[in-house]
Amino acid sequence: MPTFRYDTILPYPRAEVFRWFTRPGALVRLTPSFFGTIHAEPSDGINPGSTAVMGVGLPGGLGMWLGSAAGTVRGILPFAPARLPWARPEIRWHALHTELVPDVSFTDVMDQGPLASSSHTHTFSDGEPGTTLMHDEMRFELPKLARGSWTHRQMQGELGRMFAFRERQLQADLAFHAAHAGEPQVIAVSGASGLLGRQICALLGGGGHTVLKLVRHAPRANDEIFWDPDAGVIDSAALARCHAVIHLAGHPIGGRFTEANKGAIHQSRVRGTGLLAKTLASLASDGVARTLVSGSAVGYYGADPHASTEGRLPAALVESDPAGSDFLAKVCQDWEAACAPAAEAGVRVVNVRTGIALSAGGGVLQRLLPLYLAGVGGPLGEKQWQSWVGIDDITGIFAHAALSPEVNGPVNGVAPHPVTAGEFARILGRVLHRPAALTVPSIGPKLLLGTQGAAELALASQRVSAKKIQDSGYEFRHTDLESALRHILGAKESH
Repeated sequence: MPTFRYDTILPYPRAEVFRWFTRPGALVRLTPSFFGTIHAEPSDGINPGSTAVMGVGLPGGLGMWLGSAAGTVRGILPFAPARLPWARPEIRWHALHTELVPDVSFTDVMDQGPLASSSHTHTFSDGEPGTTLMHDEMRFELPKLARGSWTHRQMQGELGRMFAFRERQLQADLAFHAAHAGEPQVIAVSGASGLLGRQICALLGGGGHTVLKLVRHAPRANDEIFWDPDAGVIDSAALARCHAVIHLAGHPIGGRFTEANKGAIHQSRVRGTGLLAKTLASLASDGVARTLVSGSAVGYYGADPHASTEGRLPAALVESDPAGSDFLAKVCQDWEAACAPAAEAGVRVVNVRTGIALSAGGGVLQRLLPLYLAGVGGPLGEKQWQSWVGIDDITGIFAHAALSPEVNGPVNGVAPHPVTAGEFARILGRVLHRPAALTVPSIGPKLLLGTQGAAELALASQRVSAKKIQDSGYEFRHTDLESALRHILGAKESH
């Protein structure tokens, strides 16, 4: 039976590393967006009998193209096409945990899925003092019709991409937890089922924190708290258990800027934030030190805050710079202002002004991938500044803000080195080994977003500083765009 092996040396004690795998969120953190998605996390950790469900795509560029194209269509259509056969081009992989030797090893097998069989054993042993050697061994059998030297090499290559991603991810997550060691916190998260929310919940869970999810239905589990921001209702007694709230929920911004859509974008953010802020303020008399970390966006500064620089390199925008005057800038101002009741009651409030978050599983990058992989990608303009941030770093920034008492007020959630639209296109093309010469005509974004939406989203130019979040002690995983994209897309380093 073919066998894939991968060794990882981790500069942390074996018990600490093994404990990370037993906590909620480990599978989410270790599953790259270029590989697939987690439909059901392990039902009982890594204990025998625990089950999990993944959706995996086809290997290589074809699988990434199909997945990103389907995700793009889902994001554009005004209805949820989940029942259409092409809506999610994934194959379900049902995993079953079968063996566990505490602090030494655990094994899971494919119960149902695309392979004839698969068994994966993780073994942990002591390395140099204070270090751990983790050995992954995966024994697999391809379906009869797919057996052959070429398919075997392809499988080995895909496993190599995935386990290299896992090594980087695990190293960085353990480093984050070491830098934020302290008493475990109880942290509520709104928007927990979204692209960013799932990663934040998983990162915090891996650090030993208790994560409670704000949901709009009757709670079905002990980790859920009911709220209905439209009705102004929330379970304040359940929220009182929390040391911090991370607020991400809001109507999607990526659609056309119709009056109805603009109203939903504004109201969903202001209402939800206001409800949380007022509820946390009402709890302040119990003497518990609490934190509200609320989303915002670099749209706060306006779509073109550098207009007066006339071609010169503009100074990077800092948190004290004035707000813009367009629609999204007003949304961000009101969004942040809605936190005032909490701040006035003594709650520590942080507003994370997020830049362009990059993931193959959603957002701007997912929408660009089908074009680039087909060889017809190119920049949206040339000189507009794009302040990007990798999905793992914006995840880390939110978690860092929740766990770090010294972080306060607005912080820019962007990587340290913004790029122009032309640079972004050329770097993405290089990572994917595709051309990036076809400039996208402005009519394209206008058709998808409307004239106003295109101006304030796709064609916006914002060069934003990451200095404040860096000065607070946050260490970026990826400071330059190429390394971030190579990690996110599982691409090998250039030589």
